[in-house]
Amino acid sequence: MSTRSEHQTVPLSVLLKRELASEKIEKPDIIHGQASQSKKGEDFTLLKTECQRVVGDGVSTYSVFGLFDGHNGSAAAIYSKENLLNNVLAAIPPELSRDEWVAALPRALVAGFVKTDIDFQEKARTSGTTVTFVIIEGWVVTVASVGDSRCILESAEGDIYHLSADHRLECNEEERDRITASGGEVGRLNTGGGAEIGPLRCWPGGLCLSRSIGDMDVGEFIVPVPYVKQVKLSTAGGRLIISSDGVWDALSPEMAFDCCRGMPADAAATQVVKEALHVKGLRDDTTSIVIDIQPPEKVPAAPLPPPKKQGKGVFKSMFRKKPSESSSHVDKEYSEPDVVEELFEEGSAMLAERLDAKYPICNVFKLFMCAVCQVEMKPGEGISIHAGSSNAGKLRPWDGPFLCSSCQEKKEAMEGRRGGMPTPLSLSLSLFSLFTD
Repeated sequence: MSTRSEHQTVPLSVLLKRELASEKIEKPDIIHGQASQSKKGEDFTLLKTECQRVVGDGVSTYSVFGLFDGHNGSAAAIYSKENLLNNVLAAIPPELSRDEWVAALPRALVAGFVKTDIDFQEKARTSGTTVTFVIIEGWVVTVASVGDSRCILESAEGDIYHLSADHRLECNEEERDRITASGGEVGRLNTGGGAEIGPLRCWPGGLCLSRSIGDMDVGEFIVPVPYVKQVKLSTAGGRLIISSDGVWDALSPEMAFDCCRGMPADAAATQVVKEALHVKGLRDDTTSIVIDIQPPEKVPAAPLPPPKKQGKGVFKSMFRKKPSESSSHVDKEYSEPDVVEELFEEGSAMLAERLDAKYPICNVFKLFMCAVCQVEMKPGEGISIHAGSSNAGKLRPWDGPFLCSSCQEKKEAMEGRRGGMPTPLSLSLSLFSLFTD
């Protein structure tokens, strides 16, 4: 009777299969479509495929998709669409390898969102915008979000994953606590006589979101620091739906995927919007972007296969972590199951935590350059991101990252450590805009 060797060998068939797969499936096909029905004209999208950057002697490509749902005007949405990507890319050091570039994205997205907000508020415009920003590099999907637009993923297996966070005060207790601790107030609209109506809002200003870009009139405890999630798909691929709240107020994620199953991406986006309007009518700008991430050998217009799972509506609260290197079963060890692997997730609103020095890439931020706005600083001008924190005493004076004085002021304001909050808008001026958010 034979016994299994202590050191397992990889079957030749598996090696050949892997080699063939690595040659044929290096990059997925990215097929997208979008659709929109306008009520106020404040939804804007950014669709950029085949973006290029130099890697060593070659060129690497990536795709960028953004949805900007403006409120109180379209200025913030338009500005973010035109400037956010450049601000994110400026926060990534040059000459990184492909893997390093992907690993640098979460921190660069935080810096890019905050810089976009600072630059826009200098224009003294009072509009604001939600942002759902997606960067796809190979099989890795990185999503950064503020507000209540959402990005949802359905893997080829049929499991549904939430890749964005909802920053509505009505449903996010942690954000309500953060705002009140920073000096804001959370409550419903008071119509007089003690009667309160509508969703929970932040006062002053009356915004029902806790995070956005812009909104300088509602207090800087409404922060632009995004929730970021980064996942790696299997080579079976999957489908992303990025939609504004006009869709998600009408459809659950499962309903959105079910209504467009079997359709190519462009028709699917149209169907999602159509289904949302059928449920609730055109009460708000309603926009949807559908992105299919598929193995290259598939015909580009081919629909995703039906779900393999037996039950529908299984929402994943836990992602598959990186697999263990040891396995007691050869078949399991060498198989490539259709799973979504979580690489990164962080939603803290604190810049000191999001730009912390503990990072897998050395020298991500230069000593004399602001970690947010990338402005060059003279020696001694930079302020450590940890200044004023409880951990500051444990750090050396030269421990970075560092901020310039204006970005440090922004950080302190977002943490409720700076006075001068704006005065509340009068009720008569607020009522019109509040109910059109």
